[in-house]
Amino acid sequence: MKSVLVALLVLLAPHAALAQTVEPEAAAPALMILDAADVDPDDFLWTLRIVAVMADSPNDPAFQRQMRDIEERPGDLLIRDVVVIVDSDRNSGSLLRQRLRPRGFMLAIIDKDGEIKQRRPAPRDVREIGDMIDRFTLRRQEMLERLPAGR
Repeated sequence: MKSVLVALLVLLAPHAALAQTVEPEAAAPALMILDAADVDPDDFLWTLRIVAVMADSPNDPAFQRQMRDIEERPGDLLIRDVVVIVDSDRNSGSLLRQRLRPRGFMLAIIDKDGEIKQRRPAPRDVREIGDMIDRFTLRRQEMLERLPAGR
């Protein structure tokens, strides 16, 4: 009986060693969600699009709904080179708040060139945000460069 156990251990030992040496896969990139107080929107020029989610309070139901939608589907924004910047304090005085001047809840999309492309007074589904971004001229150029077969 002892020899059978030893034989099994000898047979399984290489597999156990392989299982221990397999390195974990690299973690997928995460969607950046930043506080507007810590950010200068100009830092993202020509690198990332900004989806600004703004409200007068973090308890605003529209703000909470928008953030929940964004957190449920981050991949749709990641592939469009988006950073989400939030400001839920009407007295923050952040650079983004000074630039956008929201009244209550506001969703804004700023393209890579720094131009404010969309302003919405109500939450939008992430799919709708993605569709809006896909209509931007810069985004269309990016899609053609990545997949030139559509020319």
